Amino acid sequence: MKYEKRSITDVLRSNKTVFTFKDIALIWGDVDTKAVIAGVNYYVRTGQLYRIRRGIYAKDTHYDTRELATRIFTPSYVSFETVLVQAGINFQFYKKITVASYQTREITIDSQIYSYKKIKDLILTNAIGVEHKDESSIAGPERAFLDTIYIHKDYHFDNFGPLNWDKVFEILPIYKNQRMTKRVNVFFKHYKVTH
Repeated sequence: MKYEKRSITDVLRSNKTVFTFKDIALIWGDVDTKAVIAGVNYYVRTGQLYRIRRGIYAKDTHYDTRELATRIFTPSYVSFETVLVQAGINFQFYKKITVASYQTREITIDSQIYSYKKIKDLILTNAIGVEHKDESSIAGPERAFLDTIYIHKDYHFDNFGPLNWDKVFEILPIYKNQRMTKRVNVFFKHYKVTH
């Protein structure tokens, strides 16, 4: 068990709170899949690792839900209402964690709902306006605002005040969408009139 004890220490020392099977294999520097499976199963059985879902694990039940949101499907990043509410652009509280991904799907894990919304690969893989912090990827307010317009034809925003409009117009071209450009210009004119 000497090897396994060293291995779990390396996992527990990591800044991550959520690990895929691949992450653990990389931390252990192990190419022997059977040995990694045996090690992971041993630590799950003994309560030193928590199995969140198949192929995804945590140190314990106090993992970062936003980190998990971006580990279930990759590439992905937290966006839409989750970011809009946090930035003060929308006021209504959303219990769901909303995520931009390559597919549309809703998953519930440990009472938390993760809502994935499909965005074109060309947009999804463009990192402009997406921050990487604390082991997860999260859209900045401007990117979340534009993602929301991209997904929803008719969406109500409560407050344009927190937006940096220069950043909005800098990110806008990645969507290659004239309908969006028109709507953003309408929102910008409204903002200028009211501020």
